[in-house]
Amino acid sequence: MPGNQTVLALSPQQPGNETKAAALIADAEIIFCLDFSSLSRINSLGEMVKKSGATKVLIDHHLEPEAFADFEKWSTESASTAGLIFELIEDLQGQDLIDKDIATCLYSGLMTDTGGFRHNNTRQREFQIATALVGYGADPHKIAFQIYDTNSLERLRLTGFVLSQKLVVLPEFRTAYMTLSQEELKSYGAQTGDTEGLVNYGLSIKGVVMAVMMYDRKEEIKLSFRSLGSFSVNELARKYFEGGGHRNASGGSTKLTLEETLKKFLAILPEYKSQLLKE
Repeated sequence: MPGNQTVLALSPQQPGNETKAAALIADAEIIFCLDFSSLSRINSLGEMVKKSGATKVLIDHHLEPEAFADFEKWSTESASTAGLIFELIEDLQGQDLIDKDIATCLYSGLMTDTGGFRHNNTRQREFQIATALVGYGADPHKIAFQIYDTNSLERLRLTGFVLSQKLVVLPEFRTAYMTLSQEELKSYGAQTGDTEGLVNYGLSIKGVVMAVMMYDRKEEIKLSFRSLGSFSVNELARKYFEGGGHRNASGGSTKLTLEETLKKFLAILPEYKSQLLKE
């Protein structure tokens, strides 16, 4: 491996990044695709990666992966992509290269992908990996505090607004949903990531089986789905919202307006009523 390496995170939506992203992908020898199973999930970058002659490596745990990679480390049994990365390092016998910073990053990914080790796909293996990473220097308290207990004032006010004004419960479908427009996001100074986790509040309501968060990202409407039990939001997201993910946690998007997206979602609820009510 080269001694000097550059890792860049680029968003093709930011002005000026399209050319830079295309150049980096064109020059790459290996492209790692982490925590997504379809190239469409990375928008316009997906077509660049598809056309690239670089070796493509997929490390992921979502359902129904697209067959585009030259090498796959893929398992739906794993509760996190970070866990799969750790196992790949083990497979390559590279544990001696894990330092405190690497352990911290992998532990953070493991913890967040399992919802703080609370999701129903969290196995004994996840705790074994977490234990190993602590041994390599990860600090569970510091990481949890920085991720879960450190908020901006704007994010807290946005959360209060969503819960007091935007949360709608439909008892007849055992469903809760929330919507946020561009104007509402701007009025609370919302930054990327500030809507993360809001959908879980809806799912925490007693009697609710499915919760949905819809918000306007200018170029598209993003949807986050969560469910309990055997109800598959993955199936719903794939069928109607060009998305997917896990059975109980999935994402989606539309090019419709926020109002049209909500109308579409409400229109399809009767199709799933019997499934939602039997949980």
